[in-house]
Order: sequence, then structure tokens, then C-alpha cells
Amino acid sequence: MCVSSASAERIYLDIASSGVRKLVVAVPSFIDEAGDPSTATGRNFSRLMEEGLRFHGFIQILDAQRYEGQRRPDWRGLGADYVVMGNYSKAGEGVSVAASLLDVVNGNMLATKSYKGTSAQQEDMALRLVDAMVKEFTGEAGVSRSAIAFVSDKTGRKEIYIADIFGRHIRQITRHHHLCVSPRFTADGSQLAYSSYHRGNQDLYLTDLDQNKKTRTLSRRNGMNLAPAFSPDKQTAVVTLSKDGNPDLYLINMEGDIIKRLTKRAGINVSPSFSPDGRAICFVSDRSGRPQVYIMDLQSMRVQRLTFDGKENVEPSWSPRGDKIVYTRLAEGRYHIYTIAVSGGTPTRLTHGAGSYESPTWSPDGRLIAFSRKLNGKIELYVAQANGEGMRPMFPFDGNQSYPRWSPRLH
Repeated sequence: MCVSSASAERIYLDIASSGVRKLVVAVPSFIDEAGDPSTATGRNFSRLMEEGLRFHGFIQILDAQRYEGQRRPDWRGLGADYVVMGNYSKAGEGVSVAASLLDVVNGNMLATKSYKGTSAQQEDMALRLVDAMVKEFTGEAGVSRSAIAFVSDKTGRKEIYIADIFGRHIRQITRHHHLCVSPRFTADGSQLAYSSYHRGNQDLYLTDLDQNKKTRTLSRRNGMNLAPAFSPDKQTAVVTLSKDGNPDLYLINMEGDIIKRLTKRAGINVSPSFSPDGRAICFVSDRSGRPQVYIMDLQSMRVQRLTFDGKENVEPSWSPRGDKIVYTRLAEGRYHIYTIAVSGGTPTRLTHGAGSYESPTWSPDGRLIAFSRKLNGKIELYVAQANGEGMRPMFPFDGNQSYPRWSPRLH
């Protein structure tokens, strides 16, 4: 457990610890202004909240069949730790919704949140409530209103898609009819970069997700134009270019102009990822003879090797919490997901089951990791807690899904 610095001296759940028991949470159907708990709208709010809370991995939803129809359920006897008590009202096309979090053990109401919107915004309001309740448990808002970008061959070509984390709303971003790979969100989540071969070269593009998917070229230099890492300050990015023959890292502005060359030596230098404070990057280089993960201080330009075990360590991603880097390692003939402290030390293996696991990406709060899993010729997106527990598929989708990338929180 960890104690927050808030004046209320709340104690928050440390869900990163192994073996932590899941919280049992009941989410009864929301009642309308007449107190009716049986409406379709009330049940929909409850269902959306159940799905959102369950996704975060540390909550077990109490089966509603165990208490439906009871006027005053014995929550403690039913095994509930918390109860979400919700209500809503309608006025024309407008909807107001509110929910309170009841601590069953001490009988206290920990929080009450309310939102207003239209009937079409019910899902968004429910997810706002989810993220607010997650904050009551962990001290940090949930990630229900974030998205996943990924590559799918659903159409027969590898194109870029974006989905909410529940897979309810999936939209195709590219229609180049050529190979598209490595989607990357900008720091505010409003734009998405990717590499495409549709002009015969591996060029880099940037799509504005807010303005009718307007796309522009970020880099179309000869050779490789690969997978950018966008800085937290939204002003620059680090990309891999091979315009001079060797794949090296360059700092560019948001118009694609080169500001500075960061690496200049034999071998590959690829897959950059910024630290949360923007002062450093991790990346992959084979300067030691095999692909390994390195860290570069962007002010001093000092480079430090981070991984030493294994023949191939690739696809690093720096945690939003700043303390760890997740990456892919070739182990026992298959790829698996590992984490390692930024200071170095012994890596932790997160995946152990059958199949091959690649392309790890952090949730905005650093508490979950999404990745692809290849098993029996099928590639799907999976998610697990940051310690590797609770691994499960994200959502069903036709074809093969790969190269997932988690967005920041979207507002």
C-alpha cells in the first residue's frame, strides 16, 4: 500500500504489487428520478461502468444476480468491498448522471461525481465516472478514455486503425493499399504518425485525427523514415533516418526539419522512446554486435547501455511513471515481454505462455501494458498489468492485429 500526500490522508491501492487481491465492486443499475432501477438507460450506465472498471485489472465485479431485486442488499455479506451508487435524470435530449462510491467496511461515501451531456454522450459520461472511481482507488485517474492504434490486415493489406480500449469503436485511418506500420501518437493524442511504403519508399506521415483525418508528410527522405518518438513538450520528435546510408537517430521539429543528429556510428540506431520529462530517450542499437537497449541523455549526449542479457532486445518503451522500460527480447526461440528499471539491474519477464509476444506499449498511467501475441498463426492484441498478471485479449477483430500503440488520455 502507498499513502497519498493529500490532506485527507487517503490510502491508495498499490496495484503494481504481485498477489494483491482484487477489489470486489458492485455496480447496481442506476436509478432514474423516480427511483426506478429497471430502466434500459440505468442498466446501460451500470454495464458500461462494470466493463470500464473491470478493464483496469484490479477490480472484480460482483455478479448483479446475487443482489438484484433486494431492497437493501447485505453488501458485506455478499463480499463487496465497494458499491457504486448511481442515478440519472433526463430533460429532452439532455442527460445528467451522478455516482457515489460507498466503502462497505466503514460505511463512508468516498466520492460523488456528476456529469451532464446529451443522450449520445452516455458512454463518455459513464467512462468519466469510471476514471474518477479508479482515481479513488489508486490516486490517479483511470484510462478508460484512451485509445489504441494498431496495424491490421483485415482488408488484405496492412493498414492503420484506431480503437477505444474496449473495441466498441474501431475506425480505419489509412487506405494506402500498401504496407503501413509503426503508428505513434503525438504527446497530446491529436495526431498519429506512421510509416508507409505506398510511394515506393518507407516514408513518414502525420495524420490530424481531429480535423477530418488530414494527412501530411513528416519525412520523405531517401531510405528509411521510421517510427518517431514525440517529445512531451509537443515541439520535437526523434526519428530514424538512413538518408546517409546508416540508420541513425535525428531530432526534428514538427514540420520535419532536422534540428540535430543524435547518433553517428556503424550499425543500426532505431526505436526511440522519450522519458516522461523529455530529458532522455531509450533506443535500440547493435553497436555492441547485437541489438540492445540504450539510454541517451539529450543534454550531455551521454549514452549508457541498459540491457546485457539475451541476444536480441528491441522495441523499448519508457513508462509514463518514469521508473521502468518495457521491451521485447528473443528468448528460447520466441519473443517475450520484459521490463527493466531505468537504473539497470535484473530484467523481469512478464510473458510466459505459448506464442510469441511483441510491440509492448504502456497505458497512460503506466499500470497496464498492451502488446501483440502470435499463436497458431493468428496475431491478436493483449493487455496485462505492469507486473505481467491478468493477461487477456483486448478485443476481437478480423484479421491479424500488430504494432499496438497506446494513446495519452483523450479529453
